[in-house]
Amino acid sequence: MTARQKLLPGILGFMFAATLVAVNWLDAAHPALPLLKVLNLLSLWGTAWYMNVALANAGHPAARFVVPAVFGLTLLLLWERAVGLFGISPVILPAPSVIWVQIVTSLPTLWADFVQTFVKGALSGYAIGCGAAVAVAVLIDRSPFLQRGLLPVGNFVAALPIVGIAPIMVMWFGFDWHSKAAVVVIMVFFPVLVNMVAGLKATDHMQRDLMATYGASYWQTLLKLRLPAAMPFLFNGLKIATTLALIGAIVAEFFGSPIVGMGFRITAEIGRLGLPMIWAEITVAALAGSAFYGVVALIEKRVTFWHPSQRH
Repeated sequence: MTARQKLLPGILGFMFAATLVAVNWLDAAHPALPLLKVLNLLSLWGTAWYMNVALANAGHPAARFVVPAVFGLTLLLLWERAVGLFGISPVILPAPSVIWVQIVTSLPTLWADFVQTFVKGALSGYAIGCGAAVAVAVLIDRSPFLQRGLLPVGNFVAALPIVGIAPIMVMWFGFDWHSKAAVVVIMVFFPVLVNMVAGLKATDHMQRDLMATYGASYWQTLLKLRLPAAMPFLFNGLKIATTLALIGAIVAEFFGSPIVGMGFRITAEIGRLGLPMIWAEITVAALAGSAFYGVVALIEKRVTFWHPSQRH
């Protein structure tokens, strides 16, 4: 890379920053011009873009964390700026600062909703559904009859609409978290089952024949060869299930729950046009889902360190 190419991102970033200052000044003098508002947002985006390019090209190990953080902050700034520039009503789209104030002032309520929906409903259903899927996958692998019979049934259950299952589960298991956990079990069961069945088939005949020559039984082969080989497939299903679990628990609360929970709070605030509280619940759900996915991905990295996908 030549010296001119190295300087180009910095020069363009300076130009965007200068444009941002100039447009802000013009917008203050002529607030009625919509073109200036658009240029304001574009110049802000361009400044952050080239700052991110410079950080990414620096090659520093911290760039893998700093670059996404700057990108996320840029989106929040654009959101905040757009709401202020165009005078968007809080009923339509509240600014991030308004949502943050709502989160800070509603921490006890948000925490109670988080415990009810995520800890009780989503996590318990996730553990039961994923555990059952692994056990059934082993049974299917052991019995060709079950493979022909259970997989089509599992596919049928996975295709059932959640808005049809949730009310039935509420009538069967009541209004508390048990019915939400039941919905989550149904949602996460099939993705984990399919991935686990595929993982148990990942070993080839030569590997299994080698275990047979050592006199290994079926269960010894399963524990020492086939289950370790199935781990990358299993974790693919577990990561998919993390998002399905939270979505299932929240949607299930739309059809009946105690006066606590993310889904209950969203439906209650919709009737009062409480958009800041709805966005606060969405923020908590997004952070919880991302953290849940990250924990599962971290466990995967520790368990499947030997797999080529983890060598980077």
